[in-house]
Amino acid sequence: MTTDDLVLFDNASVLDTVAAELLPDRRVLVRGSDIVEVGGRDVTAPEQARTYDLRGKTLMPGLVDAHVHLIAVTADLAAQAEWSPAYVTARSAVKLRETLLRGFTTVRDVGGADYGLADAVAEDLIAGPRVLFGGKALSQTGGHADLRHRGKVEFDQHRCCPHMGVVVDGVDEVRRAARHQLRTGADHIKIMLSGGVASPTDRVDSTQFSVDEIRAAVEEAEAANRYVTGHAYTARAINRGLAAGVRCIEHGNLMDESSIELFLEHDAFYVPTLVTYHQLAAQGREYGLPEESFRKVSDVLERGLGALELADKRGVNVVFGTDLLGGMDVHQLDEFRIRADVQRPADIVRSATVTAARLLQLEDRIGQVKPGAWADLLVVDGDPLTDLRVLTAPEDRLQLVMKAGRVYADRIG
Repeated sequence: MTTDDLVLFDNASVLDTVAAELLPDRRVLVRGSDIVEVGGRDVTAPEQARTYDLRGKTLMPGLVDAHVHLIAVTADLAAQAEWSPAYVTARSAVKLRETLLRGFTTVRDVGGADYGLADAVAEDLIAGPRVLFGGKALSQTGGHADLRHRGKVEFDQHRCCPHMGVVVDGVDEVRRAARHQLRTGADHIKIMLSGGVASPTDRVDSTQFSVDEIRAAVEEAEAANRYVTGHAYTARAINRGLAAGVRCIEHGNLMDESSIELFLEHDAFYVPTLVTYHQLAAQGREYGLPEESFRKVSDVLERGLGALELADKRGVNVVFGTDLLGGMDVHQLDEFRIRADVQRPADIVRSATVTAARLLQLEDRIGQVKPGAWADLLVVDGDPLTDLRVLTAPEDRLQLVMKAGRVYADRIG
């Protein structure tokens, strides 16, 4: 890793993620952690600046994955809850580094990671993308983050247990749990609005939490100038959440037109995670997915692409996410390929840059190559607006990874 204070990218084709076009023959000057100038030959730098000649290459903003679980180092989440937190953190550190080297410079963790992991990355104790965390996800008894099997009564919710979530029931408990996550610095609150695949005792088509409980979480998040994101599959679960003020929906595979109307009415965000179902079906058992969870994969696999197509055609704010568990995160970039069946490359690139930045409330700092933004930059061979393989084959196409002005991978020399 290098920490040059001044870096000049010369002769670059800069990817404009807003206009979805390449701007040829650009110069981009980085000072410290920020981009300070973007322009033509008028952009100059002192002799001591490190200069990269990017003739024939594309300079683009770092990618965002808005649905990760950094501490989910196995697909058997119930078993992991009893592992040593030190061991889980060590494995998470490997996951973080590999994620960064695929070109993701920011991730949003929607269940499990805490301020300690985010701080360790921010202080460069662990190499990884910037971590925006929500702490423990909120689940009702028997909900998606209640990983007890039917015969188990006790649930150890100590903060050091590497759980994805906490179990709370009633408005007062929801408020208290939300306030606790926000007290630790959470960037958002995650709640479980429906059943899911990885949980052992709920149905995918169930709704979870009362409307009053959902509204309590929303009120607490909004009081802290944060927002709520919700795990939901069916239109009924999605619509209850959006109507109650939830700002973002995860998965959404079983939505219908009624959900689209609410997304548009509330200017809400949608984070499909298609690749995880493909990999759970193909490799879930290998990575520890319990049999009762494996049987539920088919409930959501086939309709995910149709839900994305519906949302994309109607102009919903679609954001890139993957939700991969255990060692399946090596397939993170396959989400680009899967989405290409129903989306244009430009829209997929936006979902992982400028649209994701709006969701994360960081539109001035990430997602674009512009003055004032953090210097989260990738150099790639080719144009991702016409060929998404530029992003899905980092071993061949990804030439440089910079996060906040620090170079973590450099094949240019």
